[in-house]
Amino acid sequence: MDTTVNSLFTSEELRRALREVGISKGDAVFFHVCLEQLGQIEGAAHGEQQFAFLDTLQEAVGAEGTILIPAYTFSFCRQELFDVEKTPTSGGPWSTSVEFLEFFRRHPGVLRSRDPIHSVCALGRRATELVAGVPNTCFGKDSVHDRLHCMDGKICMIGVGLEEASFQHHVEEMVGVPFRFRKLFTGQIREKGVTRKSGWIFNVHLLAESGLPDGRRLDALARASGLVRVAHVGTGEILAIEARDLYQAVSDALKRDPWFTANGPAADPVEIEKDRVQGRAFSVQLPANASMEEMIEGLWRLPRDIVSDGYDAALNALAGQAPMMIHEYPSGEECSTWIVPEKWTCHEAWLETMDGKRLFSYADHPLHVVSSSLPYEGEVSREELLRHLHVHPKLADEIPFIFKYYERDWGLCCSRTLRDSLAEDRYKVCIRTSFSYGTLKVGEVIVPGSSEECIVLCAHLCHPHMVNDDLSGIVVGIEVIRQLLRKKDLRYTYRFLIVPETIGSIAYISHHRDLISQMKGGLFLEMLGVSNPAALQLSMEEKTEIDRCFQLALSEHDPYGWVGKYREIIGNDERQFNSPGVRVPMLSLSRVLPPTHPAWPYPEYHSSSDTPAITSTRHLEDARDLVLRMIETVENNVTPLNLFQGELFCSRFGIHIDAYENPEGNRALFRLLDLIDGTRSIADLATECGIRFTSAKAVIDELLHQGVVSLATREKSTSEGSQAYVENRLAASPN
Repeated sequence: MDTTVNSLFTSEELRRALREVGISKGDAVFFHVCLEQLGQIEGAAHGEQQFAFLDTLQEAVGAEGTILIPAYTFSFCRQELFDVEKTPTSGGPWSTSVEFLEFFRRHPGVLRSRDPIHSVCALGRRATELVAGVPNTCFGKDSVHDRLHCMDGKICMIGVGLEEASFQHHVEEMVGVPFRFRKLFTGQIREKGVTRKSGWIFNVHLLAESGLPDGRRLDALARASGLVRVAHVGTGEILAIEARDLYQAVSDALKRDPWFTANGPAADPVEIEKDRVQGRAFSVQLPANASMEEMIEGLWRLPRDIVSDGYDAALNALAGQAPMMIHEYPSGEECSTWIVPEKWTCHEAWLETMDGKRLFSYADHPLHVVSSSLPYEGEVSREELLRHLHVHPKLADEIPFIFKYYERDWGLCCSRTLRDSLAEDRYKVCIRTSFSYGTLKVGEVIVPGSSEECIVLCAHLCHPHMVNDDLSGIVVGIEVIRQLLRKKDLRYTYRFLIVPETIGSIAYISHHRDLISQMKGGLFLEMLGVSNPAALQLSMEEKTEIDRCFQLALSEHDPYGWVGKYREIIGNDERQFNSPGVRVPMLSLSRVLPPTHPAWPYPEYHSSSDTPAITSTRHLEDARDLVLRMIETVENNVTPLNLFQGELFCSRFGIHIDAYENPEGNRALFRLLDLIDGTRSIADLATECGIRFTSAKAVIDELLHQGVVSLATREKSTSEGSQAYVENRLAASPN
């Protein structure tokens, strides 16, 4: 008997097969198509095959139905512009019949989603409903696949098995799997002639072999359970399944085995990726109770990129200096509106002339490569090289610190002097970098007080091979927290956070929302090792108790210190605490020059000149002492309540400032006495009277000693005034 399968099939055979697998009039169907696996439609010339096939699909779903066909481009993955109307389909791992996909994309009436990675084309009554206005994500909530699921659509595989259906990746994102994580891609989308920059989320898989997609078990499960309907046509087969049935099947299978749709075997994703990337191991040895100089010397050369082996090594070393808890946030995790980036590893990088003369390399200095640069190897023209070669805007002979954490591009850095010497037409570029699944780490040291109300100190540990920005803030914070740990009578709890800049604070806050209401305020510590006067940037609110106390402490500690409004001195993680939905009044303390100064924030900023040579122990110690004075001011900022009526008879209690010898002090004393009514703290009194906090506190301490004032309860220490005064006075009065 002849068992040869005919490679020719008729349109009627195709229609019958579509009916057999359950494709009906009015259906919305996502087709994955590989015509080559079926053969050819009998009677249709080569140029007519696409028309005949599409006509058959349209007839199957009818005028009320909708056809969806993938038009994947992976444009943003390739750093290419995505033109919704013009960018051709590149196929991809789920669709190999690019000729038909392109034919469908260009067909009159077809709409295309504006997804720059996994765009989908639709034709039919519900096309707009399915592909228009999709959110900036390939899969997940409200994606094309989610909309298809919600409208009880179907998935039909023509010439390919169910393991190739991209719908499974939508389910993987919705339920969460250990071998995939969300990744931000950025680029430009052109639509209707208008080009806009955009970000797009793609739930990528681990690049290690065990993380590769493998839907063969899913295909076998669907066939064995009868969920998928199968019909044979030509040399291949057609399968169809309800989207809701496939969703349930994949979801149930992943609950039983989270690696069901991956190559496997199951393992810790971080360790899998470590084995794949083979990054550098850093050995950091810090002595117990290391000094600030010893910490700087041990850590400053590390390539401390925001998620990297160098950052982890530095944080682990600091964990031995104070009782530290390390929080980990995996790549792809959503933290508020942000997404934790991947771990970045630079293996090697260099620039050479065409005859092999090496001009600089990553081995010479880690700043020679843009932090989070994409890999790149090849020959480039001088013009192309200069587009990717960065120099410092102010320092001609230094290497700049450039980062592209959330932009996808390659880049090198060098001195302006070297760049300006490049005269050859072509150069060799090598950047060997790896992106991998990892965890962003935040260190936290907690000093408990009598109250759960807390004050947050914060500094960032990132920035490779630099000291003042912001290793100086880290070591000052460690010293401050060590001294606080020795105290036994603190009113407030103190939290010192060591973060990678911006994303570290965002990750911590988003995972500790319950603490926000307990955060009284905070202080970001940065750039504290140079000789400039201390600069205190206020919180967004400006008039909080923390703002007043810190200003008073600064004015007493540093006569040259200066104060600026929020965002007007420098910008760092204090923004995250002052931001909407958080509103914790966090100030920042630095030693930067005024923004009007041509060398703002300091001459060596973001350059290879930011070394231990520009910092001094004296300035670090002075910053430590200033922070401790600020904390002491907050700790001592109580609210006095008068137990006397009328003007106090000062001579009776030995309180006296001679009006002739010190008229200003005399006026300040009686002004202070006039203001004591249980509604103003010592900081309020000092501010209103224009005197030092310590001076105001000395008067209050004496009045407390004499028994003519008491301390108002904090709950009633407000400006509501008379009622709080009466209640507290009656409660506290010895009579």
